[in-house]
Order: sequence, then C-alpha cells, then structure tokens
Amino acid sequence: MSLLQLRTFVEVYRRRSLSEAARAIGITQPAASQHIASLEAQLGRPLFDRHSRGVRPTVIADDLAASIGSSLDTAESALASARARSSRISGTVHIAAPSDLLGEMITPRLAPLLEAGLDLRLHIGGREALYTMLLEDKVHLAVTASQPEDPRLAFHALGEEHLRAVASPAVAMRIAELPLADGLNRTAHLAYDLDRPLLRTWLEANQIELTNQPALTAPDLRVLRSGLRADLGWTVLPGYLIRSERAACTLIEIPAPITVPRNAFYLVWARSSLRHPRVAMARDALIAALRT
Repeated sequence: MSLLQLRTFVEVYRRRSLSEAARAIGITQPAASQHIASLEAQLGRPLFDRHSRGVRPTVIADDLAASIGSSLDTAESALASARARSSRISGTVHIAAPSDLLGEMITPRLAPLLEAGLDLRLHIGGREALYTMLLEDKVHLAVTASQPEDPRLAFHALGEEHLRAVASPAVAMRIAELPLADGLNRTAHLAYDLDRPLLRTWLEANQIELTNQPALTAPDLRVLRSGLRADLGWTVLPGYLIRSERAACTLIEIPAPITVPRNAFYLVWARSSLRHPRVAMARDALIAALRT
C-alpha cells in the first residue's frame, strides 16, 4: 500500500466522492478509482459501494479509516512542515476570515508570511461560507469564532476574547438611569444580523431578555463600532475591537451583572491541504503570529 493510495482512500472516505477526492489530492478521477481498486485487491474486500451520488463506505472502510485517518494526517503534516523548514518556500496561500477579524486582527500580523516568500490572497466570509471555501479547496486557511464539527476539517485554538457590552458615554448614561434590563430594552441595539450571535451569548450569560429587534444590523463588527461612536445605541463586541476606544473612554462598558463571557477563535484548515509545504508553513507562522 502506497502513501498516495492511503491518502486517496481517506479523502474518498471523508468526501464520499471519488471525483471530489481526486480534485482535493490533485489527481484524475480514473487514478483515484485505480488507487481504491488496488487497495480493495490487496485487502480482498470492497471498501465502497458505488451509487449515483457517490460512494458509501463498507464496514471494512470504516475500520480502516478509524485506524489510519488521523495518523496519516499527522504524518503528512509533519513531513510538509519539515520540507518547509528545510527549503525556501514560495507560492500562494489563500486565507479567509470575517471582515472585521481580517482587518483588525489578522492582516496587521501577516509580515512573517510575506517575509518567508509567500504570496497571500485574502478572502472574506461568515462561518458557513468559510467552511464551504475550505472544503471546496478555494482557501487553505480560515480564522473563525466557531469550532468546526466536520471531520474533514482540523483546527487549532488561537485564544479567547471577552465579549463586552458597550455604548458611547451618552448612551451608556441613559441606560444606567434605569434597571439594566429596562435600560437595554428601551435603548436601540445594533447587531451583526438578526440572529445576534454575540449579543445572544452576552444576554444568555447574564440572564437578560431583549423584547425588540435590532435597530441596525451589519455583517461587519467595525460598522457596529462606528454606529456606537455616533450614539446610535449599544451592542456587544469582542475585546480586540474596542481596546483603544475603552482606553480613550469614547466607548464605555456596560457592566455585566453576572459575567463577561468569552469568545474563542480558531485557525481551521482542510486536513488534506497540509500535504503542501507552503500551507503547512503558513499555518505554523499564522499560529505563532496570532498568539503573540
């Protein structure tokens, strides 16, 4: 059994598709089919049942995937990292994140990747869009505020930020004139979208219910920050976005009655992408840069 045959098997198993697995590895579909057929001949048992929409793994495939999947990922990642350290790496790496994370946290820390000789292409997207781009091999690395559940994706925890309810001094003063829940409900609030992910986390942690819809939504937290400065209302933002504003007292924290929740950030990649030394190097460099 060759390493490439095993990688082909793992990708077909994870993607349930010969064509998608072949595209991810960079081989033709007939070559992928040949790899699977060779493994089946060596094992003397079928690994997949073919059907119109792809393939279904057999029990033998389930056992083989459980035995080698993560070990193969680890071995390929280690080899790619070693090759990256032993030679000058060049090429293009695609990185994606929500626009505010990309603008405020990631882009200012990309110098080590550029100095290493990489060309970078940056992309913007929300959680589901980021996962789709990774799985479709449109980007190599993504930074998200959610931990992926898809087994085809791997991740590394970068750290946490406090989620703080904030407003301009004038708006915070109006809120403080009433009991907190009443003050928040009677004051316009701003949110990322109607689902209000950050707001909802803070409200649930502090056992407060809002009865009205957001007065303003924008899928960029920097836009919400601008709205706060203009006295448009209050919202909940991660700490990295408001450090200078809090220090300058242009934004005031609304005290949390129970707790200030935290929001974790993750670097995410498709497991198959670490076969490329430039991606392995970019991943390691980005982890180091974002943890400083």
